[in-house]
Amino acid sequence: MPMDADSRLHTVLIVGASRGLGYAMAEEFLQRGWNVVGTVRSAAHGRLHELAQRLPGRVEIESVDITMPDQVAALRSRLAGRTLDMLFVNAGVRNNNPEETIGEVSTDEFIRVMATNALSPIRVVEALHDVVAEEGTIGVMSSGQGSISSNTIGKREVYRGSKAALNMFMRSFAARHSADRRAMVLMAPGWVRCGAKSAPGGC
Repeated sequence: MPMDADSRLHTVLIVGASRGLGYAMAEEFLQRGWNVVGTVRSAAHGRLHELAQRLPGRVEIESVDITMPDQVAALRSRLAGRTLDMLFVNAGVRNNNPEETIGEVSTDEFIRVMATNALSPIRVVEALHDVVAEEGTIGVMSSGQGSISSNTIGKREVYRGSKAALNMFMRSFAARHSADRRAMVLMAPGWVRCGAKSAPGGC
C-alpha cells in the first residue's frame, strides 16, 4: 500500500521499532500521516517512547520478544478486533562474531541467530497476518546478504544463512496464501551507513 497524502488514517504495525531501521521507518510513516504501533523488547523508556510523547495519539507501543511464542500470542490477543493497513517485521540480530564460519560458530549462537532472524519473523507473520486489512501489506526486513547468487566472497556466513532462510520461509508463506489479496514484501534496505551521527543503539 503506497504511503501518500491519502494515508492519514492508515496504521502500520512495525515489529522491532525501538532503534535503527525500525525507528527510522516509524518516523517516516508518521511524517507521511500514518499512525504507528511499534514494538520494543524492553519496557524501558527509549526513543520510541519519546516519539510517542511528542505525538500523542499517533504512536502506540507494545512490548514483545519475537523469540517467545507466548509473547507473540499475547500480542495477537491484544490486537483482537483491530484492522491494520500494514504489518512490517523488522526485528533481527547479527551474530556476535560476524567473521565466524559455519565450521567455527557454536551451536547455541547458530540457533540464536537463525531463530531470531528466520524462524521468529515468520511466526509473527503467521500469528498476525489476519489482523491486516484484506488489501493491506505484509512486509519483512531481509538483506541483500541473503542472496545466494550475490555471495561471492563468503563472510558473515551465519547472518547470510539466516536471511536466506527467511527469504525462503516468506516465499513459502506467500505460496500457501496465493489467493490472499494482501501484498507481501521482502525488503533489502541496501547499505545502511553507521557512524558518529548514527542513532543511539546503532543501526
